[in-house]
Amino acid sequence: MSLANLQEALSERVRVAAQEAFGVAPEKLASEIPPKTEMGDLAFPVAFELAKLIKQTTGEKRPPRAIAEQLKTALETVPQVARVEVAGAGYLNIYFDRASVLAALAASEEAGTASLSSEPDARPKRMVEHTSINPNKASHIGHVRNAVLGDTFVRILRAAGEQVEIQNYIDNTGVQVADVVVGFMHLEHLTLEDIRALDRSLPADKPFDYYCWDLYTRVGLFYRNDDPNGEMNPERLKLRVETLHALEEGTGEIAELAEYVATRNVECILDTMERLGIRYDVLPRESEILHLHFWDKAFERMKAKGVIHFQDAGRNKGCWVMPFETHTGTDEHEADKIIVRSNGTVTYTGKDIAYQLWKLGLLGLDFNYRLFRSYPDQHTTWMTTVEPQADDGSQAARPHFGGGAVVYNVIDTRQSYPQEIVRRGVALLAPEVGEEASVHLAYEMVALSPAACDELGIQLTDEDRARPYIEMSGRKGLGVKADDLINRLEMNALKEVETRHPEVSAEERALTAHQIAVGALRYFLLKFTRNTVIAFDFKEALSFEGETGPYCQYAAVRANSIFRKLDEAARASAAEFIGAQDKAEVTGVLAGEGGDEVWSLAVLSGRLDEAVAQSAAQAEPALLAKYTFNLARAFNLFYHRHRIIAEENAARRAVLVTVADIARRQLTRALATLGIEVPERM
Repeated sequence: MSLANLQEALSERVRVAAQEAFGVAPEKLASEIPPKTEMGDLAFPVAFELAKLIKQTTGEKRPPRAIAEQLKTALETVPQVARVEVAGAGYLNIYFDRASVLAALAASEEAGTASLSSEPDARPKRMVEHTSINPNKASHIGHVRNAVLGDTFVRILRAAGEQVEIQNYIDNTGVQVADVVVGFMHLEHLTLEDIRALDRSLPADKPFDYYCWDLYTRVGLFYRNDDPNGEMNPERLKLRVETLHALEEGTGEIAELAEYVATRNVECILDTMERLGIRYDVLPRESEILHLHFWDKAFERMKAKGVIHFQDAGRNKGCWVMPFETHTGTDEHEADKIIVRSNGTVTYTGKDIAYQLWKLGLLGLDFNYRLFRSYPDQHTTWMTTVEPQADDGSQAARPHFGGGAVVYNVIDTRQSYPQEIVRRGVALLAPEVGEEASVHLAYEMVALSPAACDELGIQLTDEDRARPYIEMSGRKGLGVKADDLINRLEMNALKEVETRHPEVSAEERALTAHQIAVGALRYFLLKFTRNTVIAFDFKEALSFEGETGPYCQYAAVRANSIFRKLDEAARASAAEFIGAQDKAEVTGVLAGEGGDEVWSLAVLSGRLDEAVAQSAAQAEPALLAKYTFNLARAFNLFYHRHRIIAEENAARRAVLVTVADIARRQLTRALATLGIEVPERM
């Protein structure tokens, strides 16, 4: 049993009792968690809503308090309820039978079912697209926020029992890839074989995606006649246009060179994300959307349904446009309504509509696939391809991709309007799914604090130093590569680990430092709501105090240390005591001195599934991050105030051991859902 199950059962009991007593009942019952334990464990303000419903249906006016009194008896018969009080003008405050609920939570923990199921059920598939980095250079900290948000949301959905497919869209025919190709061909005058040789010669700490990072910056200067503030050179920009056309055609020397560059960057990006525990199921590529005629089919359907119109005059003459009343005439968003440019090339918005139709199983076409990467734990990542792959039995069985019921696109807030165009365009083409099937998980940018810039060796002006955060620009080369950020975090964490644990092996110290670094980074990026601009700071992220990943990890490490010291007999004795039929002694402990605090930790631990469900429903990982911190803080207080191993009273010891065990397991589960491991030591 979880507390969510108990709460659901109590809600249904109230609803049925209301229907029987008054002939009316709310379709959905609201419940609240009282701010203090002495006010109960659960409260229903249902009497106030019922008073309105009764008056609407019968004209009779009944005081909410009298209604609550009438419902009270229906709840008092539930075995896990100790008592029910009517408070204020009509609140139903429920006090759980602490011994019964603690025994049930402990039993659920032993069975591994205290939280919502981690196994997907038969519900329709949900699809999450995240990361989606242009494969033209190394990933940076802004990409990491996208990937961590997307990966954590996937973990949350799966913890809530959903079936989820993870996609990472690869824009291998876009401007960014074209620019790097221009750099290799026209700045460095390299052939494909030259680039392969260069790639093989690069040092491990400066891989191919790092090389492309610097080259991309140089191309930006090249277009501006090597003046960062200069005007774009139209003659040099023609090289970009020519390259883009070659990429869309998909054949010839330029396309072959671009294929190598993009694929190698994807491999590097996946290596980076693996360091953070982030993986994907399928990598759909933009090239296949074009070459397998996804776009052609979507285009014909859009024209047939009148979703887009050809403009034969005005500023968008020669373009196919999706007209919407919103943002009409604004320069900022007018280009987002263009689906096909006057030169015949398709915009991102147009290709995204075709892609979204495929995601929802509405296009009637599918990609071809090849196995791109296999992991030691049998996870596989597939990539789309133009040509069908021969099945010689050497590849793993391919899952079925696409055909989801709801699609979540993790894209920053700057893309909100294009995402609106995609959502509305899909709804016009497929009204049976509507706009609700396309969800934009928007997030704000992540920048660096001035102190973080100093630590990374980024030169700042006095004006920059006075700012609360420093924005980054890939084209200007101002940014922090994700691997550099992780390396710096690991280095700082390793210093702390070496100071605290000089006795352990270098390999163990490195693993612990990695776990702390990843925990610090992921938690820092998750604790802020998605609509918050983040200024990343190393000192704040790695702190063992306050709302940080290491603080939460430290609480779990402390909890685990208790159980390393307890022998199996002591743990079995505690479990037997809590599970015994006579609950009087357990009730006495939880009602005695310090009992409320111990009980509060048990109840908070049991609410993990509610936190997961709420995070899933609101698509907000910050809610789970906050819950995890609150649980870690509550455990640390419990740890400091109560003797656990040294407690001599058998009943009290059994209660303390049981509550500590529930808390440590739930804290470990919560951290795992955030993508954070618990180190062996801190």
